[in-house]
Amino acid sequence: MLLKTNHTVIETKKLRYFILGDKKNKAVVLLHGYPDNLQIWHKIAPVLAAHYYVIGFDWPGMGDSEAWPGGATPVVMADRLKKIIDHFQLEKISIVAHDMGGQAGLVFASQYPAYTQSVFVMNSLLMWNEKTSWEITLLRKFRFNDLVLTYLPQLVFRRAKRTFITSYRSNIDKELEKDLWLHLKKKEVRSYIVRMCAGYSAQLKKLPTYYQNIKCPVKLIWAEKGKHFSIKHAYAFKELCPQTEIVCIKNAQHWMVLNMQAEIARAIFSE
Repeated sequence: MLLKTNHTVIETKKLRYFILGDKKNKAVVLLHGYPDNLQIWHKIAPVLAAHYYVIGFDWPGMGDSEAWPGGATPVVMADRLKKIIDHFQLEKISIVAHDMGGQAGLVFASQYPAYTQSVFVMNSLLMWNEKTSWEITLLRKFRFNDLVLTYLPQLVFRRAKRTFITSYRSNIDKELEKDLWLHLKKKEVRSYIVRMCAGYSAQLKKLPTYYQNIKCPVKLIWAEKGKHFSIKHAYAFKELCPQTEIVCIKNAQHWMVLNMQAEIARAIFSE
């Protein structure tokens, strides 16, 4: 069952979000990646809500949230996260981030230490000079993603399904697949993602400067069999941020939140 969502208005723009759990508990904010939206959390969010006050949203410009004016770099997205948590009156948060949500979450921890309890990042392109899959290498080098997102979005979505979760334990369920595709196929969403990917590519080399300034606990929860970002990204990050703990989830793949939520939740609950 997918998450029940609502809409609010921030910066004059519509934002889709969900909230689960008791507000008396510590707040956890979930940051999705690309080509996802907030429903990627539909299995693990209820598990986390047993211990936390859980908030997730579609990044402005993605899912069913309207785009905000301005750039789309990790630094800009970290600043948008600050405006979003202010809107929900959250004083201090733990961040659980996946894929392209990871860089923004870590920049937020660097820029807003007083608001950050801890950060958990899964399967993210953290280090610009570490090896990635051939698909990611191609997209980064030739900006091929501009063309395929503009003209062949179904190809992007099919490739994501093939490389993110295909395993003996699970596959993407039809309800989630329908919601993800419903929003990714929107022209305005794909245009924003193209802009976001360009912004991330331009800023990746600068991110280590932010990582070095993070003071809060960081845990990198990595998929053992993730195709796109090897665990070398996690160990290279730890050299810059020594308090980092690394957890490798056995047999997991990129979208491990869909079929290994118990293992991920254990890593988070043990903070």
